[in-house]
Amino acid sequence: MANRRIIQTPDAPAAIGTYSQAVCVNDTIYLSGQIGLDPVTMQMTEGIEAQIHRVFQNLRAVASAADSSFNDLVKLNVYLTNLENFAKVNEIMAVYFRTPYPARAAVGVAALPRGALVEMDGVLVMQD
Repeated sequence: MANRRIIQTPDAPAAIGTYSQAVCVNDTIYLSGQIGLDPVTMQMTEGIEAQIHRVFQNLRAVASAADSSFNDLVKLNVYLTNLENFAKVNEIMAVYFRTPYPARAAVGVAALPRGALVEMDGVLVMQD
């Protein structure tokens, strides 16, 4: 039977639905989608740049709570309400990641929770 552990941290926004911030199964961590909510105020940050930074900070906080880091991120999914902001995602992502970069998908969506402009989720595989 797989070793399953729920990950939760006050350093990322509390779940606003029926999900966990992340679930760890053996050496794989599945990060739930994060939007640009400030974990202290639970208010959305203003503007696409601030939201992208906040999403990466939230994901990093959950990864850290799982005793992992972005170095273990193997897959990142990006959801944007406006694909014209994809270049901004690339620019800001370079602040948080170094090569080798994770695999990634970017998807244009009609809307996101709380009026967010961006949401991201991912999968980490912890290295020995």
